[in-house]
Amino acid sequence: MDTPALEKIVVAALEDIKARDIEVIDTSRQTPLFDRIVVASAESGRQTRALAQNVHDKVKEAGGDIIGTEGQETGEWVLVDLGNIVVHVMQPAVRAHYKLEELWNTPPASRRAAAR
Repeated sequence: MDTPALEKIVVAALEDIKARDIEVIDTSRQTPLFDRIVVASAESGRQTRALAQNVHDKVKEAGGDIIGTEGQETGEWVLVDLGNIVVHVMQPAVRAHYKLEELWNTPPASRRAAAR
């Protein structure tokens, strides 16, 4: 499945269960491992797990591949690896702590310069 089609399925699956602050980050120029990261917030562990499961189910229904899922035990941060897209569903405190958007939206050279 191509990345734009997979991205649409992922975002729709997150919107179905009322994920908040959905952000899609194009990482194709930063890493050869995947093309996009999708980050979304959920209000509780139960919603986090439900969102990740919905992404899993909708991608599977559309014929996409699921590489793996991590974090369902605690529900604070659930990652769904779809190959070209990695989905992070996080509770707000965890998302604020790790700041994935900031990490991936900053060019690598800028991060090195800022660390000095």
